[in-house]
Amino acid sequence: MPQSHANSQDLPHMNFRCFVDALKEDDDLAEIEMEVDPILEVGAIIRKVCETNDKAPLFKRPKGKDGHLFQILGAPTSLRSNPKQRFGRLARHLGLAPTSTIKEIMHKILSARNLGAIPPNIVCTGPCKENVLNEGQFDLNALPAPLLHSADGGKYIQTFGMHILNSPDGTWTNWSISRALVSDRNHLTINAVKPQHIWQLHELWKVEGKYMPWALAFGVPPSAIIAASLPLPDYFSEAGYVGALTGLGIDMVRCETNELLVPATSEIVFEGIISPDETLPEGPFGEMHGYVFPEDCQSGLKARVDTITFRNNSIMPVSCPGRLTDETHTMIGPLTAAEIQQLCQTNGLPVREAMILFESQVTWAALQIDTSRLRSMRTTSESFSRRIGDLVFRHKVGLIIHRLVLVGEDIDVYDFKDVMWAFSTRCRPNMDEYFYEDCPGFSLIPYMKHGNGDPQRGGKVVSDALMPSEYATGCDWEVADFAHSYPEGVKANVNRILGTVGLNG
Repeated sequence: MPQSHANSQDLPHMNFRCFVDALKEDDDLAEIEMEVDPILEVGAIIRKVCETNDKAPLFKRPKGKDGHLFQILGAPTSLRSNPKQRFGRLARHLGLAPTSTIKEIMHKILSARNLGAIPPNIVCTGPCKENVLNEGQFDLNALPAPLLHSADGGKYIQTFGMHILNSPDGTWTNWSISRALVSDRNHLTINAVKPQHIWQLHELWKVEGKYMPWALAFGVPPSAIIAASLPLPDYFSEAGYVGALTGLGIDMVRCETNELLVPATSEIVFEGIISPDETLPEGPFGEMHGYVFPEDCQSGLKARVDTITFRNNSIMPVSCPGRLTDETHTMIGPLTAAEIQQLCQTNGLPVREAMILFESQVTWAALQIDTSRLRSMRTTSESFSRRIGDLVFRHKVGLIIHRLVLVGEDIDVYDFKDVMWAFSTRCRPNMDEYFYEDCPGFSLIPYMKHGNGDPQRGGKVVSDALMPSEYATGCDWEVADFAHSYPEGVKANVNRILGTVGLNG
């Protein structure tokens, strides 16, 4: 029986509160009833959970929680320890079964690009309006915003929320994730780096000399946070993408103080403005590559919070980035890989699958090449590698990636062991690698900003792990492993024998 519109908004991928309930049903939620200090204790627990693939912690009484503001959910899309549900939290964001593989998740993300956008539903009110605090009724300093790492430059209240902005002419509405810390009782400092969409939109308002209307929504529908994480093209509607991805229009409600629309089931919404020219100190912060450099302080956008609306007993999602594996890896990696795959295929390149490897701190992308199509191109390693490198490294979707590894169909790009085997045995250092120092670089990578060379440009390479025979006649080797070195009858008998002695038969 088809679901009603109202019920559709209560699915785990359409409603953050229902997502938290789904984690509990999956036995993937650790409810912490005791008071925990958001100054370092919350961050330390989240960090340990991420590094051990443990249950998502729900802090029900963070120290400083005032009334309904707020509980904290950590590690919202980190990995699970159960290998059969390793990507269960990410799958739940997309309406997929918790047992879905990363390949199935990637294909779901890619499928939405070929479907028609479904616009949002504009509603009069929603759960996010259950409580309203106006100017003078709140103090951001008093909220249980976490200090996540000892060397962080302040309390980063925004690590997994969604900024909502319009262009001055109203033709482009953008959703994006960018960190922000508490500056004073009613101001946040937002990190905005070129060419992020939040930076582009701010530049448009800056030219006009006007304050930019702004909203920051926390605990948005999980499918919406996926859309906000994707490196979608300029002027692309994230709201329409969510509709295509889920087959459902997302309920949106107007802000109290401006014309921006926010998801109606959001847990918490900050409304306000961003100054066209004033900045505030921002950083340092423990980032996705696993480092905090105490001297990393820069200027950030100055955002004024005028109104806060929130659900009863609201929940703030928090990401504590660092070494493997957390949201900055599980979301940024697959979502960027999907866009790289789409970009290559749209431009006629024989790329079958793409995956960004978590183990590289999401700096490497493995591209599986259709080698039969490759041979029909009658190309060379250098020509083909340069064609891919020129396309990806000079495009916005390739900004965070510093190594492309090209592999054949026998390599599973979703398996780090497989990719490393190909890279280590088929790519001759230097001779099979093509370097780039004249393209945009990702300055957050430590070897860029704190290493040698220009921190903003270069530092990229295409590593061709396709053997010369794959360009000419096809695979000319046999793999020496259990799957390929023995007849099916021998393997079946061996598995039977192993099973009788309690081994993996």
